[in-house]
Amino acid sequence: MDSPLKNEPAPDAATTRALRLVSRPRALFPLLGLLAIGVIASSWLFGAHGAKAANRPKGPATVPVEIATAKATDVPVYAEGLGTIQALYTDTITSRVDGELVKLGFTEGQMVKKGSLLAQIDPRPYKAALDQAIATRAKDAAQLASAKRDLDRYAILEPEELTSKQTLDDQRGVVASLEAQVKMDEAAVESARTQFDYTSIVSPISGRTGIRLVDPGNIVHATDTGGIVVVTQVQPITCIFTLPESALQSVSAALGAGPVAVVALSQDEKTELDRGTVSLIDNKIDSTTGTIRVKAEFPNSHNTLWPGEFVNARVLVSTARNALVIPTDAVQHGANGLFTYVVKSDSTVELRPLKVGLENGGMNVVEQGLEAGERVVVSNQYRLVPGSHVRIE
Repeated sequence: MDSPLKNEPAPDAATTRALRLVSRPRALFPLLGLLAIGVIASSWLFGAHGAKAANRPKGPATVPVEIATAKATDVPVYAEGLGTIQALYTDTITSRVDGELVKLGFTEGQMVKKGSLLAQIDPRPYKAALDQAIATRAKDAAQLASAKRDLDRYAILEPEELTSKQTLDDQRGVVASLEAQVKMDEAAVESARTQFDYTSIVSPISGRTGIRLVDPGNIVHATDTGGIVVVTQVQPITCIFTLPESALQSVSAALGAGPVAVVALSQDEKTELDRGTVSLIDNKIDSTTGTIRVKAEFPNSHNTLWPGEFVNARVLVSTARNALVIPTDAVQHGANGLFTYVVKSDSTVELRPLKVGLENGGMNVVEQGLEAGERVVVSNQYRLVPGSHVRIE
């Protein structure tokens, strides 16, 4: 029996192409399945590997720090206080006679020497008074000489009774009176000469003049209190400063051993203005403030110190020999007191409690807790804990 398909017509080319397109997706299904399984397996493998990498323990983090080495050195011990610069001498130049100010012999701010002419008062009235006193003295001196000659004659005649004793005694009285008068005249001449000399006003000290207080042409009086100018001696110059009473014994002991050096610093304590020596310690302690006043003298050769200026005075009272020091930045404050981080040989840090003494110039003296040569951390301490690894910069 013939198959019924045999009688069917053969498919044409379009039909054959359509059948191929319909049968191709069926052929791709196994391949797509294999690809999906491979993607899932790869994801699982890589995910497991990433999880293991994330859970793998990391090495210790290092902290960059700066360090310093504890070293033994001589450390100066200072006592410090706030002071005011004062001129060694201050003179307000005034007139000692009345008259017109005819000339000034200085320029404002000029350095003058002792004996330099500062001002000239009109001298003519005083010159006339001096000449008059000299003339009066000469007149009385001539009368005295005449009276002495008469006395000598009376003394010769009296033994021969050519003159009375009364006349001789009277003449002696005249001579004595004229001698006294001449002495008065000499005093008057000296007074007039002094007044005349006062018309030329000279500087009593070497120093610097200030702003003039009176202009030429004005009438000045001996009773004026304002003065003509103020002269201050600034080379050398002094400083009065205060120290706590606890420093009295150390400063006194230093003075007993010899001159005590003192340094004048600017108010920010960054600039050294001059170096001098302590002159004296005041004779009493201010009980209200618990301080004592100290006076120091500076050469001030470069005029770096000025009267009225505030400075910080640093007095060298002693020197600590072979003291162990570290930078102040290495000293930290903790709940249990002061400490520092010490860098060990394996580049880890150890917290070390400290006992420190005085501080000087950014350095602290360590009394207990460190040995010379040990390295301490001076930066980034806030990032450290005991055992932290550090990298030295």
